[in-house]
Amino acid sequence: MKFLTEELWFPDVTEATEEGILAIGGDLSVARLLLAYRSGIFPWFESDEPILWWSPDPRFVLFPEKLKISKSMRQVLRNKDYTVTVNNAFGDVINACAEAKRSGQQGTWITQNMIMAFTELHNLGYATSVEVWSNDNLVGGLYGIDLGNGIFTGESMFARESNASKVGFITFIQNTDYKLIDCQVFTNHLSSLGAEEMPRDEFLRFLKG
Repeated sequence: MKFLTEELWFPDVTEATEEGILAIGGDLSVARLLLAYRSGIFPWFESDEPILWWSPDPRFVLFPEKLKISKSMRQVLRNKDYTVTVNNAFGDVINACAEAKRSGQQGTWITQNMIMAFTELHNLGYATSVEVWSNDNLVGGLYGIDLGNGIFTGESMFARESNASKVGFITFIQNTDYKLIDCQVFTNHLSSLGAEEMPRDEFLRFLKG
């Protein structure tokens, strides 16, 4: 893997380690983040680590037409107990994601520097939030990157009530026209919703249109 300086570049993704780590260091500037996402690379690191840049092979993705909705989840959606909005409370969503307790993690990779960087991306129209409300209370949501190329890169989600994040994720996908949802790395949660592995070179072809 390569060590980055202030120079704006990334090594070829084929240089990533077996785990998917491509580079260390650099910064979280808008220019670097946009270059990363356009190149199939994303930042992911713990709060006590340097910035780590990833490009795993295979990639974990979801084709919207392959979205799996369980019978019980269909009933939750029919009940209409939640209201879903888009880009109504980006700051609240990313902060809630940062505060969410996750199994096997001591801290969070969503540091204050990361929050500031993604908030700037949101202000420029590149980062999207999905909010799930129960009455007027924010009970779930997610955020991610939309470069305008038909691919949504999901970054993180949270739920304060059972199924809230799933309601947001499913409703968002069903009401947009993305050709691919980039889930980045495997999780059981997203696998249950229909996400699957895709070779990195195939993912990059989707990314470049």
